[in-house]
Amino acid sequence: MTAGLWETWVLPGIWITVQLLVYSAALAAVVAFGVGLARTHRSRLVRFLATAYTEVFRGTSALILMFWLFFVVPPLLGWQLVPMWAAVLALGLSYGAYGAEIVRGAVGAVAPAQREAGVALSFTPWQRTRLIVLPQAVPEMIPPFCNLLVELLKGTALVSLLGVGDVSFAAYLVRLATQESAQIYTIILVVYFLISLVITRSMKALERRTKANLGVVAK
Repeated sequence: MTAGLWETWVLPGIWITVQLLVYSAALAAVVAFGVGLARTHRSRLVRFLATAYTEVFRGTSALILMFWLFFVVPPLLGWQLVPMWAAVLALGLSYGAYGAEIVRGAVGAVAPAQREAGVALSFTPWQRTRLIVLPQAVPEMIPPFCNLLVELLKGTALVSLLGVGDVSFAAYLVRLATQESAQIYTIILVVYFLISLVITRSMKALERRTKANLGVVAK
């Protein structure tokens, strides 16, 4: 593969993949914490709505949702989503539903005595969540969140079907130009591996730091 093809398609494709990962992960994190905490709310209606969201988006294909946002929504609303943002929205909403279950499980695992201590200190429900529950729950969320981030990275390859110039789409174009499938797809496999390695190392460091703040030694 020539340097020109690398600079023209592959490097910009890697950058777009990283942007997709960051934007989708940010949206998924907001959804995960919002819906996950709503799953533990005292109100039955709030819990029902949060559960319905989780079940719907976990039970639907991220790819079909992406197509739906890009092809079905414009005729209904009269405006067209940019493919990049249709992809970010679909990935963020879908993976956020999985993240919501991680948040719900970690919050539910906090010892009831910790919550009772907050009540004894006259903390409001939000203060108990922010000052007592989340600091203990977040370190337990990090390993499954790390796995989810790696899965999200792999899921970004779906955007190539919308013509978004991510690294997978760039690989397809280079293959058409050079007819060198083995070389280009081997390089792309290495690119995905290196990005996932950065994710896992970073999340491991974050886990150690958050557990150290609680006086726990991470394994």
